[in-house]
Amino acid sequence: MPMVEAAPAREKMSVALRVVLVLLGLSIFLNYIDRGNLSIAAPLLKDELGLTPWQLGKLLGAFFVTYTAFQIPSGWLVDRFDVSWVLAIGFLIWSAATAVTGLMHTFVSLLVVRLILGVGEAVAYPSYSKILARDFAVHHRGVGNGVIAAGQTSGPAFGTFFGGMLMARFGWRPVFIALGVLSLLWLIPWMRYRPRTRPAATALSARAPVPGLIEIMMQRSWWGACVGHFSGNYLIYFLLTWMPLYLVTERNFSMNKMARVGGVAFLLCALSSLISGPLVDRWIASGTPPTRVHKTMLVVGLTGAGLLLTLCVIATPTLSIVLLMAGSGFYGLSNPHIFACAQALAGPRAAGKWMGLQNFVGNFAGIVAPTLTGFLVGRTHHFFWPFAVTGIIAVIGSLSWVYVVGPIEPVTWPAADRF
Repeated sequence: MPMVEAAPAREKMSVALRVVLVLLGLSIFLNYIDRGNLSIAAPLLKDELGLTPWQLGKLLGAFFVTYTAFQIPSGWLVDRFDVSWVLAIGFLIWSAATAVTGLMHTFVSLLVVRLILGVGEAVAYPSYSKILARDFAVHHRGVGNGVIAAGQTSGPAFGTFFGGMLMARFGWRPVFIALGVLSLLWLIPWMRYRPRTRPAATALSARAPVPGLIEIMMQRSWWGACVGHFSGNYLIYFLLTWMPLYLVTERNFSMNKMARVGGVAFLLCALSSLISGPLVDRWIASGTPPTRVHKTMLVVGLTGAGLLLTLCVIATPTLSIVLLMAGSGFYGLSNPHIFACAQALAGPRAAGKWMGLQNFVGNFAGIVAPTLTGFLVGRTHHFFWPFAVTGIIAVIGSLSWVYVVGPIEPVTWPAADRF
């Protein structure tokens, strides 16, 4: 038996799948630049439009209203139709919305475009989970999720570092327009190399049971994963939407210094995600149960990040930067496993729906984090409580992964095929 299991572990990922994985990583890289670039422009927008912290919080959180609302429809779409086409259409929508943002001149028009951006980007993670669960072997999913998690945080790293400096020099409008237009070039290689459902796989899939939304929501592990996902998202969205303004207003950094510090923080997060994925694949291959491996990485990453960020806001300026970097690195260790656990629990047939539902709940953090932070900053005029709340929520998420989520193994679904 050990020799039978060892053979797949030595099997290398095909060249075709490597290309697909690179394109998926690039797509989420662009995805997170697009959703985070408004926070980088926040200091400029605040002055140009005369926005209050409360208005700015609503503008930053608007994207997540439609992004969250469209998670469930997106999960259903990728389980029912060709996932590669669903992802391509969503990519087209969010890139166009980014370009159009640079043409807007009022608070209301910016709000509308951000809502459209959320609709397009909603297809991303259900699509990734479907593709990884369907086309990638179990022993390659650590690497796969690591690449996608690295793209998630290297996007803000690139956007904060280069976007901040470009906006300081040229203004925010040309940056938005150029980014949206150039991003559309991704569709060219995707339409050539996108994964295609094989006829045999399609026939087998048609006979396999498809769990419905209710069946998924009846799973205790799904609820635990949602709480854990919410806590991780709260932390990263807090950094994504408010860290630039925090560094400029609370720490008195220039736009260029903010860009450097924020960019390095997200880059460290991306690097730790790249390390975490292959490390977990090897750890599991050594014989350690997947449940222990994934939960260890989730708890260490989330708890470490939450505690370090809480200390960051009360530390001296130099130590604060060190703690911010370390906290970002710890979060990167946990990030790939949020999605790997969903794929393992749901299985190939339910990966889209499960991830859509889980992302629906988890991304309420994208509405709550920027809005609550804006409220707290407006009332207290400093960032202590926003950082403290982020740390507390991270610890709650760690406890949920340990005590609510069960074994990280495929759920046995009923035979009925439901919506």
